[in-house]
Amino acid sequence: MNIVILGAAESGVGAALLAQAKGHAVFVSDRGPIEPRYKEKLVQTGIEFEENQHSLDRILAADEVVKSPGIPEKAAVVGALREKKIQISSEIEFASRHTKARFIAITGTNGKTTTTLLTHHLLKEAGFNVGLAGNIGHSLAELVIEDKFEYYVLELSSFQLDDIHDFHPWIALLLNISPDHLDRYEYSLQKYAEAKMRIAENLVTDDYLIYNADDEHTGRFLPTAFMRCFVLPFSLHHRPDYHLAGYYENEATLRVHLPIEDRHPDEVSIANSPLIGQHNRQNLAAAILAARIVGASPEQIEGALGTFQNADHRLQLVAEIGGVQFIDDSKATNVEAAWYALDGLKKRIVWIAGGTDKGNDYASLQPLARQKVGALVCLGLDNAKLRAAFEHEVPHVEETRSMADAVRRAGALAQPGDVVLLSPCCASFDLFKNYEDRGRQFAAAVHELALN
Repeated sequence: MNIVILGAAESGVGAALLAQAKGHAVFVSDRGPIEPRYKEKLVQTGIEFEENQHSLDRILAADEVVKSPGIPEKAAVVGALREKKIQISSEIEFASRHTKARFIAITGTNGKTTTTLLTHHLLKEAGFNVGLAGNIGHSLAELVIEDKFEYYVLELSSFQLDDIHDFHPWIALLLNISPDHLDRYEYSLQKYAEAKMRIAENLVTDDYLIYNADDEHTGRFLPTAFMRCFVLPFSLHHRPDYHLAGYYENEATLRVHLPIEDRHPDEVSIANSPLIGQHNRQNLAAAILAARIVGASPEQIEGALGTFQNADHRLQLVAEIGGVQFIDDSKATNVEAAWYALDGLKKRIVWIAGGTDKGNDYASLQPLARQKVGALVCLGLDNAKLRAAFEHEVPHVEETRSMADAVRRAGALAQPGDVVLLSPCCASFDLFKNYEDRGRQFAAAVHELALN
C-alpha cells in the first residue's frame, strides 16, 4: 500500500517506521520543520519525507493517510483528503492492526497520565509483560515493530480517538469529561464528549468499560444501555443507584467487586499511595480495577502502590520550608484540574494561579476559594479576569509577573501548617515555554527560598 503520514513527531514517525517495516511505500509530510531527532530516524531508515510544506498531489495519491493527532479536522489538507474519500486513520488505529496484544486504554479530560502510569506500574510490578504508549509520549506504532509485549497500557487523548475505526481495547477507562479543547469540537461539549466516548465504540461481550459514576458529564453522555461489554462504574462512595465495581468503604479502603467468574468482593488498601487529593482516589480506583481484571492480586497492588512515582508537575510535593508545604501542580491548565487540587488539599492554601486564560469560568472554584484559600498570588501578564473572580472571595489577592516573585510572596503570606499551591487554571504561554517550564521554575524558586 501507499501510506502517507501527516506530521513527523513521535506519533507520525512511529507510524512511518511501522509502515515501512510492514513493507508499505511510505511518504512523510509535515507542514512545519521536523525536529532533528525525528528527522534523523527518517534519514537513517531511508524514509522519504518533506518539511515546511504539504505536497497535495503526492498526499492525495495515498491509499491511506495516518494523521498525527495535532492536525485539526479544519486543516486544508484534511479537507482535501475527505473530499477524495481517502481513509484517514490515527497512529493508534494503524498500530493496533499489527499486534495481537491486549490494550488497556485510558482517556478523560483530567488524570489520564497519572492513571496510565499507575496502571502500567501496577501490572509491571505484578509480573505482567506490559508496554506503555500513547499520549504519554511513546509511539505505539514504534513499539509494535518489535511487538514484545502481551499488554499495552495506552493514554489516549480525544484527538487520538478522532480517527479510529476498528481499534478495540480489551479494557477501556473513562475517567471524566469537562470542557477542554472545545475549539477543536465546534465549541460543543457534546461533540467533545462523543470523541471521548469513541474509546468504547468497538467493545464487545468479553471487554470491559471502567468509568467514573461520580462524573456529571460522563453520566449524561455515556450510552451504557446499548453496550454489550461489562460496564464497571466506580465511585468515591457507596451508591445505591449504581451496581458499583469499586467504591471506597473509607478514606483508605477500596471495595472491589468484579463480574469475573463470580469472584468474591475484595478490598484493596490505598494507604501506601503517595498520591494526594480526591481526584487521585478516583484515578487509583480506575487503575486498581483495571489491574484486578488483568489478574494482579490485592496484595500485589498494595505493594506496588508504595513504590509508584507520578509524572512531574501533578500535585507534586517540592519541599517543606518552616512547616509550609510547597506543591507543584503546574499541569493543572484548566479550571477542572485546579478544582481537584483545591478540593483535595485539607490545609489552608496560599494559591498561585494565572496565565493564558482559555475562556475560563471560575465560578465553580469560588466556593472552594472562600473555604480554603487564605491568599491568592496571581501570576500572569493579564490577571484582570482572575482578580475579578476572586478578590471578593479571598482575604488577600496580589499580582506578580515572575515565578521568583510569586514564590517569595506566597512564602511570606503562608503560615506553618499551610500549603503553597501552584495550580494555575490557565495555559502557561504568556510567561513560560510550557507547563513543564513553569513547574521547573516553581521548584527552582522554592529551593532558592529554602536557601535564604
